[in-house]
Amino acid sequence: MLDVRRLRLLRELAHRGTIAAVAHALAYTPSAVSQQLSALEREAGTRLLERSGRRVELTPAAHALVEHADAVLERLERAESDLAARRAGPAGPLRIGAFPSAARSVVPAALAALAATHPALEPRLRELDPVAVAAALRVGEVDVALVHDYDFVASPAEPGVETVALFEEGMFLAAPRALGPLPGEQDPLRRWRDAPWIVAPAGTRCGTMTVRACEAAGFTPRARHVVDDFPAVLALVAIGGGVALVPELGISAPGPDVVLTRLPMHRRTLAAHRRGAGATPAITAFVGAMRTAAAGLASV
Repeated sequence: MLDVRRLRLLRELAHRGTIAAVAHALAYTPSAVSQQLSALEREAGTRLLERSGRRVELTPAAHALVEHADAVLERLERAESDLAARRAGPAGPLRIGAFPSAARSVVPAALAALAATHPALEPRLRELDPVAVAAALRVGEVDVALVHDYDFVASPAEPGVETVALFEEGMFLAAPRALGPLPGEQDPLRRWRDAPWIVAPAGTRCGTMTVRACEAAGFTPRARHVVDDFPAVLALVAIGGGVALVPELGISAPGPDVVLTRLPMHRRTLAAHRRGAGATPAITAFVGAMRTAAAGLASV
């Protein structure tokens, strides 16, 4: 019979590409991962990996087995959810990942509500970039995590991961009061096409969103500062360092030197969890608390 733990290793190899990356993610040694995958090959009775020097490629049989592994692991998650639902209520550790602006503005209220309604639950929060969420969920580092997408950057579908919508917020253009826009330009983005911009790093959804939104307005932003922290972004805007796109949750005490213009675009926040785990009482309770906390904000 195929070993579920070894199937998980094969699935991670399919997503991460190298044995070294799998070993690092799961706190194994590379040799231990290789040994477990060799054992899986013996269990499967067919070659799963083609080795070429230090690299390995999955065979067609391995790719087919990964699809079965996804289904098996989902079924196990459903079984655990069913057992958890038969107990008294949400209890024990709940490992939560959240991006900074949500962790600062919405998550604390949700955790306070959970403490009042489910005192046996033990939420454990860690900051986690949405790009890293799928991998963290698959290896069991977190049980539920917040991700977001934008009008110009959809949240990609991830194998083994499901999402549920939580709330939507508006986007704003933050500009220095002393920096005048192009005269006569009506488009709220295009009017700043010649200004310096403050953008998040390449590869982040926030950074991609800014570039794509500006390209849709007919120009490529000229990045002066690369910063992935909204309070720091607003501080740079205030001193005339450039203009930036900021979601509503990222705005806190911008100060008199920052002018905010609401834009016809949005950011959406979703809760992500392993496929099959959505009915787990702890995750259900967290999702409900997050929606209530978001509804309590003034203008999200």
